[in-house]
Amino acid sequence: MVGTMVLVLMGCGVAVSLGCDPVNNIPAVVGTAFAFGLAVVAMAYTIGGISGCHINPAITLGCFLSGRMNAKDCGMYMLFQVIGAFIGSILLYILTENVPGLEGTGANDLQANVSVLGGLLAEIIFTCVFVLVVLGATAKTNGATNNFAGLAIGLSLVLVHLVCIRYTGTSVNPARSIAPAVFQGGTALANLWIFIVGPLVGGACAAGIWKMIDLPQK
Repeated sequence: MVGTMVLVLMGCGVAVSLGCDPVNNIPAVVGTAFAFGLAVVAMAYTIGGISGCHINPAITLGCFLSGRMNAKDCGMYMLFQVIGAFIGSILLYILTENVPGLEGTGANDLQANVSVLGGLLAEIIFTCVFVLVVLGATAKTNGATNNFAGLAIGLSLVLVHLVCIRYTGTSVNPARSIAPAVFQGGTALANLWIFIVGPLVGGACAAGIWKMIDLPQK
């Protein structure tokens, strides 16, 4: 809950503060991408030893389907990730309401000239890549390199954002999308299903791929 709150507050907060626009404000796109990645790195080394720092239902689903956690823990993780996202969005909403010129809470939505199918495919593909990195970087078969898992995961999230922001604003995380959409409303809320279904399908695909390529433990 705490980790997801920080992710939403910092990541979406930077998107709002910088005025992230994938067509007319490229520096803000880069800043937003690094904000989400750095938030993950910071939380990975803060709460990773406590919870594994999923802070994303797609990652939690991937871990569950990979046999790393049971169904009860999976459900509770997802619930508190969404609660944390709402706390982060509430804090951001309070801040933006008191600053003229700042609008929204960093909600995801389809970008200009992007179809529903295009947005859905983007979320599936890039979530799959991201969750695959998470599963690989944290695998026991990865040896000493998993000590740097937080850095690898955070940097991969930067990369995913740099590619995907132009299409959907980059969710790859249902919790990150649900809370801001509720506060923002409009098409962000109408298209919310894309940012729930897409990342969960992508996470499931990543788990399937990882099962095929993972090395047996010695």
